[in-house]
Amino acid sequence: MATDRPHLAVIGAGPAGLAATAAAAAHGVRVTLLDAAAQPGGQFYRQPAAELRAHRPQALHHDWRTWERLRDGLDTYARAGAVTHLTNHHVWFAERHADRFTVHALLGPEQEDPVAVQADAVLLATGGYEKVLPFPGWTLPGVLTAGGAQAMLKGTLAVSGRTAVVAGTGPLLLPVATGLAAAGVQIAALVESADPKAFVRRSRALAAQPGKLAEGAGYAARLLRHRARTLTRHTVVEAHGTERLEAVTVAALDGEGRVRPGTARRISCDTLAVGHGMLPHTDLAETLGCHLDGVNVQVDDEQRTDVPGVWAAGETTGIGGSALALAEGHIAGRSAAARLAGRAPDQREWAAAAKSRTRLREFALALDGLYAPPARWSELITDDTVVCRCEEVTGGTIREAVAELGAGDVRTVKLLTRAGMGWCQGRMCAAAVAGLAGCRLAPSRRPFARPVPLGVLAREDTHPTERGSS
Repeated sequence: MATDRPHLAVIGAGPAGLAATAAAAAHGVRVTLLDAAAQPGGQFYRQPAAELRAHRPQALHHDWRTWERLRDGLDTYARAGAVTHLTNHHVWFAERHADRFTVHALLGPEQEDPVAVQADAVLLATGGYEKVLPFPGWTLPGVLTAGGAQAMLKGTLAVSGRTAVVAGTGPLLLPVATGLAAAGVQIAALVESADPKAFVRRSRALAAQPGKLAEGAGYAARLLRHRARTLTRHTVVEAHGTERLEAVTVAALDGEGRVRPGTARRISCDTLAVGHGMLPHTDLAETLGCHLDGVNVQVDDEQRTDVPGVWAAGETTGIGGSALALAEGHIAGRSAAARLAGRAPDQREWAAAAKSRTRLREFALALDGLYAPPARWSELITDDTVVCRCEEVTGGTIREAVAELGAGDVRTVKLLTRAGMGWCQGRMCAAAVAGLAGCRLAPSRRPFARPVPLGVLAREDTHPTERGSS
């Protein structure tokens, strides 16, 4: 394989990363694609392990033909030597020295062996993660995030119970509910906090993406065939059980997002899949010094960040779904290929992708307004509700830090209560802590993107094994 070609490190093998890899490789760039999973596809195209011998994995996915095209393209470029695909590589740090980058990863399931990849540029396609909003009983076995339920089904062909309530807000709830129903789970209720009237107010923006509307209608029709009841403008108030989940209490919401008195109802179930949207993964972008626009990595029309040599695409630049991630990834890959070759790209070459990006961003913005969590959700958190599971910090402790100790931001609450100091470093609880503290969710400013063994840090000066940079 020729090594004099410019070298791009793409972090993340979901839709954005795969599209960027293909676009860059097709235009003369040598690409190293790093991903934590054993197979490409990311969360959206998560595949069951080969040992499970799934006969029809496509039944668990939307837009399977797009996945086949991405997968086959990656295989073709890998065989040609244009792409090196590094699986089970958990990237924890990326740094820039002069005009070169070093991407540090931990190899394998144990995440103990360090690996370093040298590259001329970096493209961040790190995706997003679910926003978790606690409520009484949410730590019971049988309660999981909506995306977690979907990942379990796609990746292991397993479900957590026989009767499920799918609740929260957002477009993810429908495919999760229909996927579980198709797998034989009885859907006791789909509980959506959004107001159906809001769809009418945003009908023009939504109508601009008829394919997306048809996709949602298809999910709704399948759910109807399974005789699942839908409760709109409702929310989960509490989960009940002793050793595991036995039932949930749901209630209607008023116009201000408060629970309406006298509307509570108890629904028996052994699984609760609850989701309230997603947040972008920005840890690596922050360590590289990229500017954030709120919680999103800020990029220009070429998907470039403000750090020279760093591009970003997909959910890390704003939650918008797989189609938007594909468009952004294609643009980022084409731009990186041109810039690494020393020329300004001709943006007319990706005009179709740019047009799609514009429409899909507008659609995503409309959905954000539709699927915002209930305005008064934090009022459901009792003082004895655990908010930070890693450090077992309760809602009462956080409220005390704000009311009596003067904490006014997530970082101060963390210092006073340890909320966010555990293994997940606040990924699970930061949104809830911010809501209870009455402040905005700010960048984490973590030095590393994931926990790193001290032995690995001690060995950094001894030059860890280099991959994909020969």
